[in-house]
Amino acid sequence: MNAQASNPQSWIPPDSGMDDDTELLEAQADVRHLRKTIIVLREELEGMRFEKDTAVQQAIQGSFDEITQLKSTATSLRDELESLGYEKDAAVQQAVQRSADEITQLKSTATSLRDELESLRFEKDAAVQQAIQRSTDEITQLKDTSSSLRQSLESQRFDFEALLQQQKKENVDENSHLEKTIETLREKLEKCDAK
Repeated sequence: MNAQASNPQSWIPPDSGMDDDTELLEAQADVRHLRKTIIVLREELEGMRFEKDTAVQQAIQGSFDEITQLKSTATSLRDELESLGYEKDAAVQQAVQRSADEITQLKSTATSLRDELESLRFEKDAAVQQAIQRSTDEITQLKDTSSSLRQSLESQRFDFEALLQQQKKENVDENSHLEKTIETLREKLEKCDAK
């Protein structure tokens, strides 16, 4: 700002002898100061953008790793259920060869087990699909959030930490739900094995 505008009491008429070179030097100094300020602010904004992008990527990666682990657990349970089905079929065939009376009873047992296994398989497939859908929704939400954060960086400075906490809570809630589902499937599997 010009010295005459910032301090009206010290204003000197143009013809009073004030040195124009001095005023020019002051203006140039102001310009240099403003340029340095702009550079510092730009560097600060770039740093904040980098930190924000890094944190979002870490949150996405953490969610992806947890989903991968849960998918692996579900696959292992599916294999175990199929193996159990083969063992049960072999036991039924051996029982059929032993006596005609046991054939009727074992057929009824096999049918009941088959229905239960199909029900468990359906529940497991539904749980996996639900987990995949939730993961897709979370990733889409994170992408949308990331785009919004790029457009409102100043506002993100205050809200970013709260967003990460909410994301972690949702992941914990989802993991808890899936772990309960897996535990339920495991208990049913153990009951089937016990029969």
